Amino acid sequence: MSELSRSEDARYDLGLLFTDGMPDLDDTAGYRGAIAARASGISYRQLDYWARTQLVEPTVRGAAGSGSQRLYGFRDILVLKLVKRLLDTGISLQQIRVAVNQLRESGINDLAQTTLMSDGASVYLCTSNDEVIDLVSRGQGVFGIAVGKVLREVEHDLVALDSVKGEDPMDELAKRRAVRAS
Repeated sequence: MSELSRSEDARYDLGLLFTDGMPDLDDTAGYRGAIAARASGISYRQLDYWARTQLVEPTVRGAAGSGSQRLYGFRDILVLKLVKRLLDTGISLQQIRVAVNQLRESGINDLAQTTLMSDGASVYLCTSNDEVIDLVSRGQGVFGIAVGKVLREVEHDLVALDSVKGEDPMDELAKRRAVRAS
């Protein structure tokens, strides 16, 4: 366990925050912004802001002008939910940005066994129970977020929500406009 820092032997897969422990999902399937926001427990306004400021960008499809919709993958929604949990505990958005970027750079080997710990100022990545105990015994850990538990929550939340394929870049309103223009 160490404060999140750049790892030279990190496994970083195409900009995805997590590389292992994830369900085997279709990379072209995505969730519209409203569904991603609801599943992660944030407002659509927050979702839009975080996408525009590049905190959590959709990996299935980004916005491409008026009438297009962002499509968020499962991993994106997991990150959104983790960011929300960190905000709820009082971590500043600036510190969360640092943590998310460092997590992207270092990669994660076993998501189910990962815990994010914080002392209220810094975020630490613990990949074993021993690391969590060590951090708490030194008085550095104030709270922890079990990433594997959040992953299962996101899976459960998305079961009832519709996913859409990434090949259709227009929403219903944009389709109507295109029909009228022809």
